[in-house]
Amino acid sequence: MKKPDPRLKAAGVTGYNKPKRTPGHPTKSHVVVAKSGDQVKTIRFGQQGVSGSPERIGESTADRKRREAFKARHAGNIAKGKMSAAYWADKTKW
Repeated sequence: MKKPDPRLKAAGVTGYNKPKRTPGHPTKSHVVVAKSGDQVKTIRFGQQGVSGSPERIGESTADRKRREAFKARHAGNIAKGKMSAAYWADKTKW
């Protein structure tokens, strides 16, 4: 029987590729233990205290442009996939 990965317990998440909020962390708002193939990595992402995606129903033009600007600015890193913080920030916060 396989032992559970200690990185999951250390990060406080229930499984691989399951992001979780970290309100007690001084700088980062989320954590995820990312797994892609045999590679496993703990990733902290998102600025503490900053909202990401606003409500999309009836959102303002400024909110839409803010989201589009984030995605355009980080497009290269988002495209790197599950092992990048930008991918998780885009998926979770935006």
